[in-house]
Amino acid sequence: MSSHDDASVVVDILSGDEELEPVSRLVRACIQCGTCTGSCPNAFAMDRQPRELWRLAVMGQSREIFSSRTFVLCSSCYMCTLRCPRGLELTEAMARLKQIAARKQAPVTRTGNTFYRQFLESVRRHGRVREMEFMTLYFAAMKNPLLPFRFASVGVRLMGKGKLHLQLPQKGRGALDSIFKKVAELEVTG
Repeated sequence: MSSHDDASVVVDILSGDEELEPVSRLVRACIQCGTCTGSCPNAFAMDRQPRELWRLAVMGQSREIFSSRTFVLCSSCYMCTLRCPRGLELTEAMARLKQIAARKQAPVTRTGNTFYRQFLESVRRHGRVREMEFMTLYFAAMKNPLLPFRFASVGVRLMGKGKLHLQLPQKGRGALDSIFKKVAELEVTG
């Protein structure tokens, strides 16, 4: 995906500002004290502080929010929520931002969502993850022929330690098909 394509996706996200309203309501009482940022174990890796995201949400600044990686890096540890002096549901706000971005297929969520979907596909087929199949599915879905080379040294080390095994692809028994089908039904009705 080119940067031009990324920009058009971000612009598409802007058309749904009403989707940002529930997040804005959750954080409207934020006093910008920074306790959430100070409590966040992932703040060092975020391009914007969580409190900046709350202010942007209140102001309806979708473009800035969805071009940021801050909400993607939230690990849902609830430290911000537990320590917020106003008692705001900040982890819920981050989760809602993730949901909006995933629904709108924001570029910042593409890698993580693809990784997650391919992981679950391997689990669905075999009842557990088959690492080689999973990574093959992931690399194919990412459509970047150079991506596997970034992980090659890690793969070789894991194989050397007996943690990763070469296995021929198999159809799989679909041991968890009924569970995955039920979850899909619940997601549609929920």
